[in-house]
Amino acid sequence: MAAINPAIAASLAPPVMAARRWLQGVDFPADRPLLNVSQAAPVDPPPEALRQAIAEAALTRPDAHLYGPVLGNPDLRDAVAAEFSRAYGGTVAAGQVAITQGCNQAFCAAITTLAGAGDEVILPVPWYFNHKMWLDMQGITARPLGCGPDMLPDPERAQTLIGPRTRAIVLVTPNNPSGAEYPAALVAAFHDLAQRHGIALILDETYRDFDSRDGAPHDLLTRPDWDRTVIQLYSFSKAYRLTGHRVGAMIASVERMAEVEKFLDTVAISTSQLGQIGALWGMVHLRDWLAGERAGILARRAATLAALDGLPGWETRSAGAYFAWVRHPFDRSSAELAPRMVSEIGVLTLPGTMFTPGNDPQGADHFRLAFANVGADDMAELARRLGRFRA
Repeated sequence: MAAINPAIAASLAPPVMAARRWLQGVDFPADRPLLNVSQAAPVDPPPEALRQAIAEAALTRPDAHLYGPVLGNPDLRDAVAAEFSRAYGGTVAAGQVAITQGCNQAFCAAITTLAGAGDEVILPVPWYFNHKMWLDMQGITARPLGCGPDMLPDPERAQTLIGPRTRAIVLVTPNNPSGAEYPAALVAAFHDLAQRHGIALILDETYRDFDSRDGAPHDLLTRPDWDRTVIQLYSFSKAYRLTGHRVGAMIASVERMAEVEKFLDTVAISTSQLGQIGALWGMVHLRDWLAGERAGILARRAATLAALDGLPGWETRSAGAYFAWVRHPFDRSSAELAPRMVSEIGVLTLPGTMFTPGNDPQGADHFRLAFANVGADDMAELARRLGRFRA
């Protein structure tokens, strides 16, 4: 067989796909159906009106089936710039926006413009596994930044990790996998740290639409020179249930966009036209609907906290957006326990080891519970099953 790139071979296998394979050959009785708290994405289709808009575009717009501008359709870039300017009280121009094939591609594009093999990027732990996987594939060293008991990273600790080959700090807020919402002052402190050292602050706000706080979660876009340091990422997948259409966005400097365009032209040429049409339609017409979606997610968060509160031996470290980061009471690794939970109690969840370095005991001690698709009754049932589980 031809050679395999060792950087790819050494990377983590796709965690969600690995977890799905645990379901093979397992039967779930009618009185104990599977409770799936592994998936961090909507499982329902977009609202019917949005689907109708996509269908009409597919039938009536010839350009919906053609290549589009590499950096995204102008009308969607304009809308993103206007929305982020409004929501954050700052100034974002359309030329500072790129539309990507999902937020993962936005992250890959950002990293590719910043770093190469042998460089370093600081990732708070627990990290989003696809971020770590892309760095590994590129030969870029991920410098783990441990979080405190409140699941928040410390800028002073991050400063000790910055070296001559550090190119960026990555923050995800609300966080995947912990759900933690980073205070505005903390985000500002990381911005100031990155700016002092001449490195980038990549701010992944995939779940910004489900933040429990009202108003702007930070003030970075109000700063006159924000684009010297900030690269902000966003996903339409969670907001409008467009996961299968793969539409994300990056906000950065006009100068960086010239480099981003090279990357996007090479890996995708242009983002799905139908996906972009759907995203724009959602931004224009679904503001009230999205507010209802946010309220529903916040209700699920409350139900999760209530259900897990007092569960003997289990501790919810943090919860927000789609996720709860939960410590289990057993002396076995979550990597061993997670597959057993499928067959023994009918629960599919991801072990913390998928989000941490191999030598980090936090991974072995925790699970990520994704509650966005689980109702209050199912969350109460999940707590009952966890209480019955024995390692």
